[in-house]
Amino acid sequence: MAPAQSLRPSQRLWATLGLYLLLGIIALAMLLPLIWLVSTSFKSSAENIFQFPPRLLPEQATLSNYIRVWQSNPFGRYLWNSTVVAVLTVGLNLLLCSLAAYPLARLDFRGRNFLFALVIGTIMIPFQITMIPLYILAVKLGLTNSYLGLILPYITSAFGIFLLRQAFLGVPKELEEAARMDGCSELGIWWHVMMPSVRPALVTLAIFVFVGSWGEFLWPLILLNQSEELYTLPLGVAKLSGAFSEDWRLIAAGSVISIVPTLLVFLGMQRYIIPSEAGSGLKG
Repeated sequence: MAPAQSLRPSQRLWATLGLYLLLGIIALAMLLPLIWLVSTSFKSSAENIFQFPPRLLPEQATLSNYIRVWQSNPFGRYLWNSTVVAVLTVGLNLLLCSLAAYPLARLDFRGRNFLFALVIGTIMIPFQITMIPLYILAVKLGLTNSYLGLILPYITSAFGIFLLRQAFLGVPKELEEAARMDGCSELGIWWHVMMPSVRPALVTLAIFVFVGSWGEFLWPLILLNQSEELYTLPLGVAKLSGAFSEDWRLIAAGSVISIVPTLLVFLGMQRYIIPSEAGSGLKG
């Protein structure tokens, strides 16, 4: 295949259009399940949601499914529980992962590389292996049926430490040296120099942790065995299949309610995922 530079303008135009068409088809294929879910949540009971070919637009859009789900289940409480767990999990991840990543990136001590490799190695351990020991520990500590028990296993992660370590490595050493000459302590450098410099990485980690915590199902399911008032949204949506004998219109409405906050968080925070200007003022 000839390189793009050797193609005529018309050929480059058709190649670009073909690429965009292919990407559009892939994007549409990935969005179709979400479109079907949203469409189903607005369909009335008189419509057949499993007809073929599927009808993506409801014949008569209605909000009755959302009203019925909200009134018959404490979705407001589920939303509050998910918000508390997700916000605290994100905050603790940003704090603890950055505190662990800073010395691994900027301090020179014996065994640093081995310790970092050990941390990264934990990524290969699936949660299902540690789930039973974590549950036994939660029972012995009295953390079952509590917010703290939901949050504790996720307050830090090897992925977060890795991500922030790589971001810290990209901060110019001149900024660190200038802060140290001004009498700044290591904690002061971490807070006043490093944290503002890696804001895009912090926002990225916050989005990943929020989405993961918001959609977590297995751990709340086994931990909240006697406290339905602490149910998060994934458990509330799963409860709908039994409450409404698998009326997929109502389950779709509950699913949309649980999806909307993650979309809002992503849309609200993506503008902060921009290259840091920490080193823009440095001159050679």
